Amino acid sequence: MTDQRGGPVDESCVLPEGPWTHRFVGANGSRFHVVEAGTGPMVLFLHGFPEYWYAWHEMLPAVADAGFRAVAVDLRGYGASDKPPRGYDGYTLAADVAGLIRALGERSATLVGSGAGGLIAWTAASFHPTLVRRLVVLGAPHPLRLRAAIFADPRGQFTASTPTLKFQLPRYEHVLTRDDGAEVEAMLRRWGGPGWVNGPDFEAYARCCRVAMQIPQAAFCAMEGYRWAFRSVLRLHGYRFVRLMQKPLVTPTLQLHGALDRASLPRTAQGSGRYVTAPYEWRLLDGVGHFPHVEARDLVLGEILRWTKA
Repeated sequence: MTDQRGGPVDESCVLPEGPWTHRFVGANGSRFHVVEAGTGPMVLFLHGFPEYWYAWHEMLPAVADAGFRAVAVDLRGYGASDKPPRGYDGYTLAADVAGLIRALGERSATLVGSGAGGLIAWTAASFHPTLVRRLVVLGAPHPLRLRAAIFADPRGQFTASTPTLKFQLPRYEHVLTRDDGAEVEAMLRRWGGPGWVNGPDFEAYARCCRVAMQIPQAAFCAMEGYRWAFRSVLRLHGYRFVRLMQKPLVTPTLQLHGALDRASLPRTAQGSGRYVTAPYEWRLLDGVGHFPHVEARDLVLGEILRWTKA
């Protein structure tokens, strides 16, 4: 595997210089790569699949300029964070977030999660409510809404989830990394809105994601969370997870969803508010697909700041 300069891919490819600081933080038994800018109340950003912390590279300085400590993390298994063979279940991923908030010296944070990171954000707010001050979720139904829709909506969410269902196949990670990570770009194209996919910024962003997914073990680890989600349906710890997630959220929650999202359908995401007893808002974004944070950055930035300052 090679990066765009023709050499072997290593973690240095996710450490670009910019108006931010790179750090490594120990939390929940693993080492995480975090990127931060600014001072003030913390806003912790959780990327989705097939991305890494760079999903937020334009958001970080803007949120910092608004008076916040903006922190983006490479989730377990991604980018420059540790890539252990285990720990991709919902419990551990939520504990990673809780551990990071504490390790970064904060008592609580606003969580902003997109896609798979949004599912983790829902779970972290549910399992560790005292650590999550406010919640912003992009392109991610509540985990129980997604779980139910996969089974109850075969022509809709089940079909939309087919690409990630393929992750159950052994050694499927090689499909992601072959041909210089071409499948990563194909997924971004499939799930993104046409305005972004056909726009001037797509190619460079897709290139970054393709290279990052070729870091050794990253593709395998990225799939493990999806593998746990499907396999846990038939296991006791999956049943326990569902029971715990049924407890209503007490965190004020803003949910933004692209009207053209073909990974997590809008009709799946709608109704997630039934799991929130705190203030809750839902907004459907016209012309936007599965990646609102890069497809409609200014709109999403404004909504994040509005919700965080409330």
